Amino acid sequence: MIDNIKYSWRWLATAFSFFSFGLGGILIPIIVVPILYLLPGDNLKREQRGQKFIHLSFRFFINMMRFMGVLTYEVADIERLKDAQLILANHPSLLDVVFLISFVPNANCVVKSKLVNNPVMMGPLKAAGYIVNDEAAGDVITGAAEAFKKGNALIVFPEGTRTTPSEPLRLRRGAANIAIRTEVDITPVLIECVPTTLTKADRWYQIPYKRMHFRIQVKEKIETGKYIENINPTKGARMLTDDLGHYFKQELGLDE
Repeated sequence: MIDNIKYSWRWLATAFSFFSFGLGGILIPIIVVPILYLLPGDNLKREQRGQKFIHLSFRFFINMMRFMGVLTYEVADIERLKDAQLILANHPSLLDVVFLISFVPNANCVVKSKLVNNPVMMGPLKAAGYIVNDEAAGDVITGAAEAFKKGNALIVFPEGTRTTPSEPLRLRRGAANIAIRTEVDITPVLIECVPTTLTKADRWYQIPYKRMHFRIQVKEKIETGKYIENINPTKGARMLTDDLGHYFKQELGLDE
């Protein structure tokens, strides 16, 4: 009986959380974005304010879900994100990007082009100046280089999409291309969610019977110099992608 009551509460709290998230996405372009444009400063200042606002909003959102009992989480070695440039993480859950942006006040992201036309996501994405992936790899790399010059930390999920449970982890070459062609080191982040939830195969309302717990580990930097010096960029990106695949599988305890 008590377990059923707890489950019902978490379902209602989850529904409220997603309603709040959607409402925030609608109100931001109506209220926040105009204020950002009215405040003094150039476009860079507006983007910085937008990124900081989303960072604080996502931190509030995560802590609200924890306060309501929807989830718990633990973070190891978060201080390693302070000087990170390219942050690569595995992607088991819909909340992964929310967690990472809540930890990084100057975060930039590569987002799918269809999200820019989503009325809930349009405002926050434009306010923060996030990089839009319209399938043109050169545009993404150029955007990444500009983001690094601005002092942004770029969050990328090398899988390209959320992991499907029971399927092997497969990395695309885009993240490695960014690292190679912009010549930056990688800060890997490992994300585990138990029990699995909000995966690519789940709807928001399909919550697990047990409260989900996130374990997030920020690992030591992976230097990319050996993939750049005297190596063709295409070959270097291929080698780095293979090594990153082995790295994430080993660290996450997945079968090769």
